[in-house]
Amino acid sequence: MEDIYELYSRGCALLADGHHHQAAVPLSRARDLSPQSASIREALGRALFHTQRFREAAAEFQAVVDQAPTNDYALFCLGRCLQLLGRHAEARVPLAMAASLCPKRTDYALYRDRAAAAVEPAHAERDEQ
Repeated sequence: MEDIYELYSRGCALLADGHHHQAAVPLSRARDLSPQSASIREALGRALFHTQRFREAAAEFQAVVDQAPTNDYALFCLGRCLQLLGRHAEARVPLAMAASLCPKRTDYALYRDRAAAAVEPAHAERDEQ
């Protein structure tokens, strides 16, 4: 049986070195062995995000948010994944929550506003009809 900490450490080292595809392998194994670990799931979410596997990354960040609803970083990453999947209306909630939890993070506010702007034209079109 593989050691969870060793898998996590190896995955984080690969992630830090920019080897996102490779990092996903040990982090996925660590997640399977310890699905309740928010730190493992967040690291795996980051690796998946950087490999443009946004649907899978969103699931990992959602799992973190389910355990820690005030984790601003996980909320932000969940929102970004949803945005990149074209699900702007859904992205608004986690992005707004992240921005309100950390008002000094201008990047959080920037993406929150972008999600809102992407949704508003669709609402305007429906209102005109």
